[in-house]
Amino acid sequence: MTDIRSFRDLRVWRQGVDLVEEIYRISETFTKHETYGLASQMRRAAVSVPANIAEGHIRKQTKAFLNHLSIALGSLAELQTELEIALRLGYVSPAQVTAAEKQGAALARQLHSLRNALPKAG
Repeated sequence: MTDIRSFRDLRVWRQGVDLVEEIYRISETFTKHETYGLASQMRRAAVSVPANIAEGHIRKQTKAFLNHLSIALGSLAELQTELEIALRLGYVSPAQVTAAEKQGAALARQLHSLRNALPKAG
C-alpha cells in the first residue's frame, strides 16, 4: 500500500478535482445572466468538495478530517440539487446531468467508505 503523505495522494481528492473540471465545463455553457447565479453556486459547491477533503486531511486530526468529509458530502448534495435545477431550467441536458451525477455518486461512495474506515473520534 502506498503511503499517503499529502491530500493529493488521496484518490477521493483527485476525483473531487475531476468533478470540479466537469462542473466548470457544464456551467460555462449557461446563459450570461447566470454567470453570477446558478453557475457560480454550482462551481462553489463543486470546489468545496476537494477543498474540504484537503483541509480536513492537512489538520492531521481524525475528528477534524471526519467533519470535513461530512462537509464535502454536504457540498455534493448541494451540487446534485443545483444540477437538478439547471436541468429543469434547460441549462443542461439530461446526458450532462447523468454524467455529472455518476461522478458525484461514485465520489459520495468513496467519501462514505473513507469516513467509515477512519477511527471514530470520541
